[in-house]
Amino acid sequence: MVYGSYGYTGNLIVEQAVKAGFKPLLAGRDESQVRAQAEKFGLEYRVFSVENTTALDAALMEVDAVLHCAGPFVLTFRQMAEACIRTKRHYVDISGEIEGFEALAAMSEEANHAGVMLLPGGGFDVVPSDCLIAYTAGKLKSATHLELYIKSIGSGVSRGTARSGIENSHRQGRIRRDGKIVSVPNVWGTKDVDFGRGASRLISMGWGDVSTAYHSTGIPNVTVYMNFPKVMVNMMRLTRYAGPILYTRMARDFIKWLIGKFLAPGPTRKQNENGFSLLIAEVTDGKQTVRAKLKTPEAYYLTALTSVEIMKRILNNDLKTGFQTPSKVYGADFILQFAGVTREDL
Repeated sequence: MVYGSYGYTGNLIVEQAVKAGFKPLLAGRDESQVRAQAEKFGLEYRVFSVENTTALDAALMEVDAVLHCAGPFVLTFRQMAEACIRTKRHYVDISGEIEGFEALAAMSEEANHAGVMLLPGGGFDVVPSDCLIAYTAGKLKSATHLELYIKSIGSGVSRGTARSGIENSHRQGRIRRDGKIVSVPNVWGTKDVDFGRGASRLISMGWGDVSTAYHSTGIPNVTVYMNFPKVMVNMMRLTRYAGPILYTRMARDFIKWLIGKFLAPGPTRKQNENGFSLLIAEVTDGKQTVRAKLKTPEAYYLTALTSVEIMKRILNNDLKTGFQTPSKVYGADFILQFAGVTREDL
C-alpha cells in the first residue's frame, strides 16, 4: 500500500511501481485525489486518515507492507508505524525527519516481537547518504567523527518537503555529539566544499543522517552540511530572531497554506530527468581521514527508484525485522544498482 500516494513524491512512486509491474493499493484521506489517481493507473484505492485506526488496520490487512508518503511525518508516522506493528505489516517511509527516526528506533524491540521491519528514510533522505556513509566508515573502523556534504543541481523543492520543513522549524538545527543529538541555531556552521567544480558554500542542517548514521556505523559525532540558495540561507538566519513568532501553530499552519497556494508541486519532469545530486562523506579518527563521493539522479526521482526497490525486496522476503537503516539491511552497495549512480574514493 502507498499511503499519501497522490502527493508529488507519492505520484512519482506510483508511476515507478506500475512501471516495475506492481499494482499497489493506493490510499490517502482526500477521496477526489486518490480516486482520480487510481482511475488513471487502474488501481484499487482506500480513503481514510491515519487517525481512523479501524480503517487503517483494515487496509493494512489487505497488504504485506506500507510505503508511507504522507508528511509532515512528525504528524503521521507514529499512527502508521503502530498500526503496522498491530497488524504485523512492514513499514517503510520516505521521511527525513530526525524525530521520527529516533522514535522508530525506540520501537525496534516491539517490531522485532511482531516480526515487522521498520525502515524510515527509504528515499533520497537517507538511502544514498546512508550507503555512502557506511562505505566510507567501513574503510576506517576507528572513526569518531563524520561530516556529510550534499549539493543538489538542477532540482527543486516539493510542497511536501517545504511543509515538513515548516512543521519542524521550531526544532532548529541538529548535530550529534558524543552519541547524543543536540540542537544548535539555524545556520550554525558553514563550510566551503569542492565537489569537483570549485568550492560551494554549505550550511549545517538537521538532515536525517544525524540520526541514522549513528545507528548504521556507531560514529558518535555527526554533522551534515548542505548547499542552499543565498535567499534561503538568509531566511534561515532570520528564524534565529523571528523564531518565537514562526513557531506558533497558527503561524506554521498559515505558512503551509501559503506553500500550497503559491509553490509549485515540485520539480518539473525535465528537472527529474536532468537534475542530479553530489554527496561527500568524510570520516576521521583524528589521525586518519577517509573521504568518498557519490553522484545520484535527481533527488525526488531517486526517491521513487529506491523506495520501490525496497518494497520489491520486502515482497520477496528480503528484510530484517526491527528498526533498520538502508545500509544495515541492504548493505553499502545497495545504491549502486541504480542507473546514474557513481561512487569514487577521494
